[in-house]
Amino acid sequence: MKRILLNFLLIIGILLMSFMPEKRKNAEKDTGEFKWITEQFADAKILRYKVPGFENLTLLQKELIYYLSQATLAGRDITYDQNCKYNLLIRKTLEAIYTEFKGDRSGDDFKNFTVYLKRVWFSNGIHHHYSTDKFFPEFSKDYFASLLRGTNLQTLPLKPKQTIGDFINEITPIIFDPDIAPKRVNQNPEVDMVAGSASNFYEGVTQKEAEGFYSSLRKNAVKTGQDTMVAFGLNSKLVKENGKVVEKTYRVSGLYSKAIEEIVFWLNKAMNVAENPGQRIVISKLIDYYDTGDLKTWDEYNILWVKDQKSSVDFINGFIEVYGDPLAKKGTWEAMANFKDVKATKRTETLSRNAQYFEDNSPVDPKYRKKEVKGVTAKVITAVQLGGDSDPTTPIGINLPNAQWIRKEFGSKSVTIDNITYAYDQASQGNGFLEEFAGSQEEIDLAKKYGYLAGNLTTDLHECLGHGSGQMMKGVVSESLKNYHSTIEEARADLFALYYIMDKKMIDLGLVPSPDLAKAEFNSYIRNGLMTQLVRVHPGKDVEEAHMRDRSLIAHWVYEKGKVKNVIEKVQKDGKTWFRINDYHELRSLFGQLLGEIQRITSEGDYPAAKELVETYAVKVDPGLHKEVLHRYAKLNIAPYSGFINPVYTPVIANGIIKDIKISYTGDFTTQMLRYSKNFSFLPAR
Repeated sequence: MKRILLNFLLIIGILLMSFMPEKRKNAEKDTGEFKWITEQFADAKILRYKVPGFENLTLLQKELIYYLSQATLAGRDITYDQNCKYNLLIRKTLEAIYTEFKGDRSGDDFKNFTVYLKRVWFSNGIHHHYSTDKFFPEFSKDYFASLLRGTNLQTLPLKPKQTIGDFINEITPIIFDPDIAPKRVNQNPEVDMVAGSASNFYEGVTQKEAEGFYSSLRKNAVKTGQDTMVAFGLNSKLVKENGKVVEKTYRVSGLYSKAIEEIVFWLNKAMNVAENPGQRIVISKLIDYYDTGDLKTWDEYNILWVKDQKSSVDFINGFIEVYGDPLAKKGTWEAMANFKDVKATKRTETLSRNAQYFEDNSPVDPKYRKKEVKGVTAKVITAVQLGGDSDPTTPIGINLPNAQWIRKEFGSKSVTIDNITYAYDQASQGNGFLEEFAGSQEEIDLAKKYGYLAGNLTTDLHECLGHGSGQMMKGVVSESLKNYHSTIEEARADLFALYYIMDKKMIDLGLVPSPDLAKAEFNSYIRNGLMTQLVRVHPGKDVEEAHMRDRSLIAHWVYEKGKVKNVIEKVQKDGKTWFRINDYHELRSLFGQLLGEIQRITSEGDYPAAKELVETYAVKVDPGLHKEVLHRYAKLNIAPYSGFINPVYTPVIANGIIKDIKISYTGDFTTQMLRYSKNFSFLPAR
């Protein structure tokens, strides 16, 4: 519900190249030899991001950021293990080989081994971070065995008394066998999605048993008068022991205790240097939650966190997003530390102050609107540390908390991560993508003039107002939509943003300089949803990832519904395909119609309608167009996915006292990931 996980990557990070407000022009003058793209492998490229303004923070704020950054890294093993039960075993084995192998490192096989290791780091495991399909190495089983035999056995995660031969027989099928853990998240409604998913949230439990378990918990809560709004199952693994289904909670002295203890250690240090008493209480409550695993405490923390509007330094840390669970119940661990960009926040504050206007004029049935919008706050932030499910790939926007009742009663926090979007933009300069896939010079000119601002404003609207809009009908919970929840929720927020980016109110508020800005955004969105995002899909595969399905759903729905009036025209010339928008205002009307239906589905928890929409418009791929797009894209030599190297923060200590925190942008992806594994590995391989 929170994230635009590269939701506008192809709009901001690849498509939109040249438009730079004065602030960004000035920033570019200071970049010097800063290298935005450090390397490229497989389908990924590694970027750096800068942290402008860090030097101007107070010593107390820098120290707070340092402690929060350590807490951000401390839980990384949790994310690996949640993604698949084999991930830590595989990662630690590969890292041991990389650091300890004594044989030849110059050949193609070892280079391919290195690429495979980097892919595991990039995806936090052996499944692709976007498609969730298992990926495979480009070296043989025999070569892998030779690597293991040439590595110091003391560094490999062998079982007690296990021979190297037995270890090879154990680990080789996990990596090479396509039938072992083939998909991290299986969203096919025709199969047992729990049994068919390799994500490590359930063990020995069927989908029917899992759904029955949580249905019983909720019914019991209603019967006994307990809190029915708790996100049952968010921070636990469901297992079967002695024939009985039981929960194992993530907490100190529970599941993942060693890593959580380290998170708590750094949070305690952060609490002692909090910017104000309110922030100190927020951090203390998060520590209580990690100590107890009590989800009511988690809700209390989120309410306090939303109410904290005074702090400049902020963070997220916890089991939050449910994209990794086919039943949309289990939260994957993630974290991020950041501070407020005061100047850029003025635009999001303008949106927040006018939230009631946008809610009242939304093109949805009035009964699904909030009569009173409470606590909607938004800001632009500078990320300082990415961790867990937000590292190395990260969202460009965040809206939390996810609990609808907290949003309704207390509001939410929305952020746009400016230094991340800027890094994408800088890394995309001159790559030729826009010229290849835009349908006309007019589209290119609009993108260059308004694209960067349009992308950021759309992110603002998506996060600040889209996710926070609307209300659920009594008794409806977000899990009602099951495997379609994430796609429908992201589509709801996208549609809200697309509908309002062309609203006259945006011009009246001084946020949009010209109606042409909305045209630039519509062009990019339709181009992406109908065509260019296909570069991320392997031939013969369906669209899988929730954000990609969201964009595909919207673009294909409006294309089909607009055919009568020729709203969007498919143009083919010289063997190439483009999509041209002929009526922007009618397109906006279609966005509004679809928003009305998707809000109804969300508010009523209408699973059959969600299934029909997603399966009809979001999943299938035109094989002919797909082949063409891949061919055109291949000529550009651009990796479709981006991840980041974090800056390094080093305390300057004199007489046992921190005098400063220095920031540096040194090192490469491999150096960083090995350092993280050395300093932040708190969970066993098995």
